[in-house]
Amino acid sequence: MPDVTPTVSVMKIVAAVVSDPDGRLLLVRKQDTAFFMQPGGKIDPGETALAALCRELQEELGLQVTEDRLLSLGVQTAPAANEPGVTIEAQLYGLVIDEPVEAAAEIAEAIWVSREQAWELPLAPLTKDYVMLNV
Repeated sequence: MPDVTPTVSVMKIVAAVVSDPDGRLLLVRKQDTAFFMQPGGKIDPGETALAALCRELQEELGLQVTEDRLLSLGVQTAPAANEPGVTIEAQLYGLVIDEPVEAAAEIAEAIWVSREQAWELPLAPLTKDYVMLNV
């Protein structure tokens, strides 16, 4: 009998749990998607997670962030929000900023929300099941 075990694709990403001094969270929504999530993205070959996150924050939000400002929050897995059958393995980093951001690249929307406001949005699984409950 052939093996019919579904294959699960794992995508390694890096993401920032960005907050401001008032404790609001920064969430982003990519173009042509419904879910809000943390900014970040895929790690390019030969790139460290920290370098990838600094690059992604610059590309997506216009933020100039140095690696020493990022606090490791560990690695979490969750179903990918926009890619069925894909699991993400996310290296998470905390970042507190008090500077403006602007949605750029593939980001359609970047919003600052309180935790109460965040629960009213369609949240990506990692955001809903881990970030909102543990960070």
